[in-house]
Amino acid sequence: MSIHALSSFAGRSDVSHQELANAIRFLAIDAVEKAKSGHPGMPMGMADVATVLFSRFLKFDASDPVWPDRDRFVLSAGHGSMLLYALLYLTGYEGVTLDELKAFRQWGSRTPGHPEYGHTPGVETTTGPLGQGIAAAVGMALAERLLNARFGNDFVDHHTYVIAGDGCLMEGLSHEAISLAGHLRLGKLIVLFDDNQISIDGSTSLSCSDDQLARFQASGWSADRIDGHDPQAIAAAIERARNDDRPSLIACRTVIGFGAPNRQGTEKAHGAPLGAEEVAKTRVALDWPYEPFQLPEHIVAQWRKIGTRGQAARQNWIERTRCLNSVPRSPFHDALNRKLPCEYTAAIDQLCTRFSAERPTIATRQASQLVIDAIAEALPNLLGGSADLTHSNLTRAKTQRPVRADFFEGNYIHYGVREHAMAAAMNGIALHGGFIPYGGTFLCFADYSRPAIRLAALMRIRVIHVMTHDSIGLGEDGPTHQPVEHLAALRAIPNLLVFRPGDAVETAEAWDCALRAQTSPSVLCLSRQAMPTFREAGEQNLVAFGAYVVVEPEDGRDVTLIATGSEVSLAMHAAELLASVNVRAAVVSAPCFELFRQQSREYRTAVLGRVPRIGVEAAIEGDWARWLGDGGEFVGMTGFGASAPAETLYREFGITADAVAKAALRCIAQSRMAASYA
Repeated sequence: MSIHALSSFAGRSDVSHQELANAIRFLAIDAVEKAKSGHPGMPMGMADVATVLFSRFLKFDASDPVWPDRDRFVLSAGHGSMLLYALLYLTGYEGVTLDELKAFRQWGSRTPGHPEYGHTPGVETTTGPLGQGIAAAVGMALAERLLNARFGNDFVDHHTYVIAGDGCLMEGLSHEAISLAGHLRLGKLIVLFDDNQISIDGSTSLSCSDDQLARFQASGWSADRIDGHDPQAIAAAIERARNDDRPSLIACRTVIGFGAPNRQGTEKAHGAPLGAEEVAKTRVALDWPYEPFQLPEHIVAQWRKIGTRGQAARQNWIERTRCLNSVPRSPFHDALNRKLPCEYTAAIDQLCTRFSAERPTIATRQASQLVIDAIAEALPNLLGGSADLTHSNLTRAKTQRPVRADFFEGNYIHYGVREHAMAAAMNGIALHGGFIPYGGTFLCFADYSRPAIRLAALMRIRVIHVMTHDSIGLGEDGPTHQPVEHLAALRAIPNLLVFRPGDAVETAEAWDCALRAQTSPSVLCLSRQAMPTFREAGEQNLVAFGAYVVVEPEDGRDVTLIATGSEVSLAMHAAELLASVNVRAAVVSAPCFELFRQQSREYRTAVLGRVPRIGVEAAIEGDWARWLGDGGEFVGMTGFGASAPAETLYREFGITADAVAKAALRCIAQSRMAASYA
């Protein structure tokens, strides 16, 4: 395939397209070679596409990576990270230096193996797990349309571009994402498909014979196939896509490892350095007579001019928003502000007071709906949704209106049965800015959402997952729907706040914690069955401590009963049984292990006490042992559930007040026996 020159670029016209693209190629080649690790093939193959996109279409200003109205660029094929790092360096992003490129994949560098949001300027989302990038981009494109509907083209008008590979499109997540994007007609979403027909094992024909264009067209996208090494064809295809009101796929037929005489077009170019001999031959083949990391000044200068192309557009946008934001409170300013407005604080406080006064006996999913109803108007940037379980998750406020392809003024998204895409799209919405996304499904389907939840925790972004039917307490649907291991699995993810509130007050406080956690995603695990409100709200949010004492005997403790969710009231009943035989039991509610872990050692000791501890949760033990110690005992599940009414299941699986009391007596007896031998 031949390489053509674009007719014009900003600045010097004597710098050819080939020179600009080869600068990307050889920065990638040299960085991978120096690191002795990485993926040179994709950057070499997609350099022409990236050059056209960045030089002629992408609206950005390298001096301000977080300008709100910039175009978003997502490298879904994150293994080709050197493509992005080369572009960031060449266009002049502060901090992405030549030394950082030389430190590719090394400790402490800003150029890790896969792009990481918050670590490298200009990286819009963490990618690497294939498919997550394209799905997050759907959320970004959706957020753009929603904000545009509220504030107009003068303030929000930009595109989301994605480079995706065969692996991204093979992942099942991509089907959910493109289906949702096509349904909502997200016309400012453009996917550039690196159609090189090579995967790690070899030719993609080994495992895939899909007609990708037909597949995208069936989901309501425009689809085009071009020569990915012909800059004129690339530019024309992007221009067509920008003028289509549907999301667009551009299949760019490329050669992986383009220019490497013995590696191009094969899987050998994918995930390993080319080697010194092949690098030398590639330099000859592409007429690049420069030493590693050496770039001609005129090429760098041209790229730097490209990096400033968006300065005028950014400055004009700032001028337009300056007047708008000069008033004391502007809705646009509030949308971009990550802090919660004072109206929200008043709304949540009022609801907690109501719960304290009324002491309702309701499921925590019902309490959650009351929270959403109470705060929705006070938080206009709250964006809800559910994966086809709205009436089970109870995630839609009375005032929320569904988002449709012809109505982006809405604030509730019907994601359909697409848990994977919902979770990833919510990441993209949060990353884009302007909204606080939450979405609902059953806790047992957290497995579908887990990859995106993990990335949200890694990226330190505020995304709220409302997961109902949190235990065997959901009853007759049986073990396929009863989440026994999911709490433990979610709690294992660093920086993820997993809440299992035990009554209406705790539910409101858990929501408050999740909304205030600007650098952590949250999962609210909510019950199907009703439970009594066991405490009043006070001046402090007690859930924010992770665990706290609900019942404290006046004259000391013999045992501490620790429970979460629906089992808190069960533990309180067990304490009453123990009191009847003169055993002093404290009861601790532990709605969030992660927050409790963050408290001081002194606080944790004061809450847990220095007596035997019993843990109670209708789930497997997981990391409960940390809180119970060697002398404690866990009352919960040891296997899967069964199909029966909730009360039958709790009885048959031995999660009862009587079982908790007996466990407490055993542990007390063992503790006293051990003390007598000491």
